[in-house]
Formats: sequence, structure tokens, C-alpha cells
Amino acid sequence: MKLSDFDFDLPESLIATRPARPRTAARLLVAEGDAIRDLHVRDLVTLLRPGDRLILNDTRVIPARLEGTRRRLTGQGEAVARIEVTLAEPLPGGGWSALVRPLRKLRAGEEIVFAAGLAARVRRIAEGRAELDFNLAGEAFDAALARAGTMPLPPYIAALRKPDARDLEDYQTVFAERTGAVAAPTASLHFDEALLAALARRGIAFSRVTLHVGAGTFLPVKVEDVTRHRMHAEWGEITEAAAAEINATRAAGGRIIPVGTTALRLIESAASQKGRVAPWRGPTDIFIYPGYAFRVTDGLMTNFHLPRSTLMMLVAALMGTERIRRIYAHAIAGRYRFLSYGDASLLIPERRKPT
Repeated sequence: MKLSDFDFDLPESLIATRPARPRTAARLLVAEGDAIRDLHVRDLVTLLRPGDRLILNDTRVIPARLEGTRRRLTGQGEAVARIEVTLAEPLPGGGWSALVRPLRKLRAGEEIVFAAGLAARVRRIAEGRAELDFNLAGEAFDAALARAGTMPLPPYIAALRKPDARDLEDYQTVFAERTGAVAAPTASLHFDEALLAALARRGIAFSRVTLHVGAGTFLPVKVEDVTRHRMHAEWGEITEAAAAEINATRAAGGRIIPVGTTALRLIESAASQKGRVAPWRGPTDIFIYPGYAFRVTDGLMTNFHLPRSTLMMLVAALMGTERIRRIYAHAIAGRYRFLSYGDASLLIPERRKPT
């Protein structure tokens, strides 16, 4: 299986730099069986069936992008230079692993000073990242980060414009609760309170799980043989109550439909070969590509992904490689908006036999 199998031409003009307003006005490509329909997210109320269960990722994105100054003592005094830091993931025992620009001039022991009284000392440089120890912790750190940081927009958006105040709301789901992500579960950005309420009245149930999306979600695949790619690990949790809800829905014949690839990867990590989901707490580095046997997922709501990405491999595993190529060709021809702030798809493969 080659990386080139998941390639396609994505016009830059289709990369969304702002979300649809209202959120539910985003377009929704519905692919079920061989049919493709062009609808809108608000149409989920008529598309889903009573008894279906949506799996929502309730992670909260932190304003992980910081601009500061690097301070170093030299023979001529103190040297000061501007530096950009994007927090990537917390480290065991405190501190953060971070992406830093420019990294090559940074040295262990140097201090980086940010706004709002926030500062960090460089612990070490390793594997293309800096490990930072901050001067604040707990609620004091969170409060300072909220004042000093901006939303960590994906690289393909940040290359086209700078983050601003609108992103504080736009790049956060309405049900975000548990702080820890440095990227949003973007399919969930299409929901608002009114749509959630309408779905509930229709008889669609919800279960909340947590997967703290890391910066590694944007890392490119660098091996031609995709089976040799190693996924980054992300921390997640499925509570005992959420696992019981999912299992009860399956037993009753309802469909399990994750909202986003993050929720899908988490429930598949926690599912047995027979499709029973157990409570889960810890890291997962599950890599889903064609040939994977889905255990609990009956469908997926997701945005449109980058070519040659692990997310393209995941949707190809769900729908079939040739089928997903046709779906994406339809989306490009129809001028669907791609990536984190773009439009959505509802992918329903042929019904799997119950296990």
C-alpha cells in the first residue's frame, strides 16, 4: 500500500480560512452506499434515525500559540530575539513539549518571556522540539495562557492568515469541556446548541468521550509504504457510563456514528474484536488504513482531509479506496470547502453484519 494511493490535487482556493456562519450552514456531503447527496449540516435532523448515537469529543483547545522574546547572556550583554512557540503536548512531571521558530538558535537554559507574566526556561532540545518549564502552574498558568496565547490554527490556515479574536470562538466546539487539546476536533465545530437540541428531540442520543488532539495530527507521512508509518500517541478517556451507552445502543440495533476521526480512533481503540467497548483511559496510537476491520463504527461525520494524510487513509478504510476517490472528486468538482474550517461529510458504509 503506497502513500501515492492517497494523493489527489487539492486547489488552494478550496482551503477554508473561516468557518460557515451559522455553524450549521456548512455544506454536508452525504455518501451512503453508492449514492452521494449534497445537503447541509442542519439536515442531520432528517438524516439520522431515532436510536442512533453520536460520539462527541469534548476536549477543549488551549490557546497554545505564543509569541515571546528569547533572552541570552553574551560577552556583550543580554541578547534579545523574537520567538514563536506552539505548545504541542504536556510532559510527564510538568513542562511542555513545544514547536519553536526559530529552533536552531535556541539553547538549553535560555529563558523565553511572554506576555501576562508568563515565562519559560528551555530544559532541552530533542527531536525537533523544545522542552519548556514554565514559571507558572495550575490555574495561574491557565489564566496567563488565556491572556497571552492565541488559537493554534493548523499550518495550512496559518500560512494564509494570522489567528485573531474570532478564532477563540470559531476554533472551539460548543460542548468543549476538558482542557488539553492543541488542535480542534473539527467535525464537531459544525454543531450549535439548537442543532443538538433538535437531534435530541428526534431521538438521537449522544455520548461524550475525550481525546486531546495533539500537534502530531498535522505531521506528514514520510514513508512510501504507509504500513511503516508510526502514529503519534494522544491521551483519551472513555468513561464507564459512555462505554455502557455505546454498548446498549449497539445491542438495541442503533448505529454508532463518531463525530470526527478523533472520536472514531478512540472508540475503536477501546473496542474488543466483537465490538464491545470497554472504559478507556490513557494514550492511543491506533493507525487505521485500508484493510482495518472496524469493530464498533457504523458511520462517520468528518471534514475533508489533506491528500497523503493518515486521515485520508482512515476514510478510505471506512468507505473503500475507490469509493473515497469518487467522493472526493465529487467534493472538489462541487467546490466543497476543505480542512478544519471547511464543510463536512457524512460517510455511511454498507451495513456491517452484527458480531
